[in-house]
Amino acid sequence: MANLSKIKREKMLDYLKKLKEINNDDENIRAITEIENALNEKKYGLVWEEHSEKVDEMLEHNIPIFVEDERRKITANENGTYNFLLEGDNLHSLKLLEKTHKGKIDVIYIDPPYNTGNKDFIYDDCFVDKTDGYAHSKWLSFMEKRLNIARELLSDEGVIFISIDDNEQAQLKLLCDNIFGEDNFIGEYIKQSKVGGGNDSKFIVKEHEYCECYSKNIKVVSPMNIKHSEEYLKRYKEIDENGRYFWDTFARPGLKNPIVYDIIASDGSKIHNGWIRSEERFLREYNEGKIRITKKKNGEWSVQFKQYLNVNGKTPRSMTMDFGGTTEGDSELKTIFDKKVFSYPKSIKFLLTLISTVSAKDITVLDFFAGSGTTGHAVMQLNKEDGGHRKYILCTNNENNICEEVTYQRLKNIQEDLPHNLKYYKTEFIPKFSDDEESISEKMMEHIRELIELEYAIELDGEKYIVLNDEDELDESISKIENDGKLFVRSGIFLSRSSQRILDEKRVGIIEIPEYYFREELKEVGEL
Repeated sequence: MANLSKIKREKMLDYLKKLKEINNDDENIRAITEIENALNEKKYGLVWEEHSEKVDEMLEHNIPIFVEDERRKITANENGTYNFLLEGDNLHSLKLLEKTHKGKIDVIYIDPPYNTGNKDFIYDDCFVDKTDGYAHSKWLSFMEKRLNIARELLSDEGVIFISIDDNEQAQLKLLCDNIFGEDNFIGEYIKQSKVGGGNDSKFIVKEHEYCECYSKNIKVVSPMNIKHSEEYLKRYKEIDENGRYFWDTFARPGLKNPIVYDIIASDGSKIHNGWIRSEERFLREYNEGKIRITKKKNGEWSVQFKQYLNVNGKTPRSMTMDFGGTTEGDSELKTIFDKKVFSYPKSIKFLLTLISTVSAKDITVLDFFAGSGTTGHAVMQLNKEDGGHRKYILCTNNENNICEEVTYQRLKNIQEDLPHNLKYYKTEFIPKFSDDEESISEKMMEHIRELIELEYAIELDGEKYIVLNDEDELDESISKIENDGKLFVRSGIFLSRSSQRILDEKRVGIIEIPEYYFREELKEVGEL
């Protein structure tokens, strides 16, 4: 069959070639070439009107930095690693995370605005409502920027979970296919969100939402460690060397692929129905104890086989996920705050279920639509339950004081039950061009501390973790640093053999302060 679009496109391109011959001055050639490029762009996938944001414009003239709010630091374990809450527009936080965590995030979970038109999605300080003809385009522009960075942050074995409802589910799926690749689509979870459908159920009852799951590289990602619901596990009462199993019916009347040979019961009866077609396989598995023939109470014979929960670590094809009830998130927050503080929060159980599908227990989890902070709560709860050492990074803006009064306060309020270390950073900006005598490079170095702490999940305490900015401070730093510490050395400072030997004896790691933190920015302003 003919590709009609291709034929039409080729006709237009041929015409443009003729125009180039007639209008061959530089200005016309450039304009015609742009039209040619537009015609040759990818023809399958999402197409939308690309929109800019004010946060993009901020980046044109300013360099984002993190500044710690030390009043909100929580240290529950002097020797433990730190988790981070980043206040500010998540695009700015993601740009900085690209410097510290590129290829290092193991799990990303996000619950972005669903773009329902009911004041849930703000674009450039304005709500996008149902009358906005560019509502989908604005949402896609908003999401594309952030998901492109998210992909760069994921480790090779990393996975991302994205909650969404049917307002943008179809668009999100196509956008993620484009960013992460269709082949890296792991699956789509279906979660019950409410009972009875709510006010939006004019025609049919809507009780569920979706969670899209993609990998960075599906060829190396580990199998998902599905946490089975108790109801599902009740079926599997017996255990052998291959795991938990139950006996399932083998011979079922009416199936399309009947056994093509006779199975003879102990009384000489012939059993004709079933779905296995290989006599050799049947006899082998029967002799191995994987198939049994039993007589039912009604006198009929039944052929059964072992149905395993898992065999050699592989999960069965049929599986259930226990995401918890529909109002758990609300009740959890009311317990923490003694009042309603957030609309439609995700439940801890939902996040526990998702995060626990990743078997590794020493991972970094990122949520850049942190909202009420459920992801951080769930990470710490899971560590308590299985002894893991997971860390979290949460990003959220402070609109209506949500970061200070909800996200942070929740993480503070759970400390008694789930003690853990936390640092609170705010995004601020340094102008790329100003009349100040101080160079951009010097200004950047004043905020290197926050990036080092974020990258290594530590606190630069001047004892175990020390920054060496000046060669004159070398001897003092060497004498002061504790065994098994880390010395972060500014570029251009060289250690003598004797200094290196002392640090080796103390088992101190020497890390050069990475130039890449602000390399591109310094190039842009002509300081590198």
